[in-house]
Amino acid sequence: MKTLVLGVLLGLGLVMAAAGLMPERGEAFAQRVPPYRTASAEGELIALSTTVGDKYQQLTVIDPKLKVLSVYHVDLASGNVELKCVRTIHWDLQMTYYNGKGPLPQDIQSLLEATR
Repeated sequence: MKTLVLGVLLGLGLVMAAAGLMPERGEAFAQRVPPYRTASAEGELIALSTTVGDKYQQLTVIDPKLKVLSVYHVDLASGNVELKCVRTIHWDLQMTYYNGKGPLPQDIQSLLEATR
């Protein structure tokens, strides 16, 4: 867990340092930035970044080994970073369905098996 926290903090530090080296974020800059960016390395943390409105950038960090998801908001005006949530998704990924509407997976399976 220490490694995860250190990795996230290091990643956030690098993002903030890079943001500090960039020119002033004006209207033109906001139009050039793609709405969704991803960075990952095999077996390492996955970081997804997107700008939400004019107020903050959302950074989603996923640890595929530990199956942990965390979400940060970076205030565009001040650069302050706020941790919004951390969640282990291991058990989420074990569910067959959640909030599902028909046909449910087992209904489809039954229909397919009946036609064989």
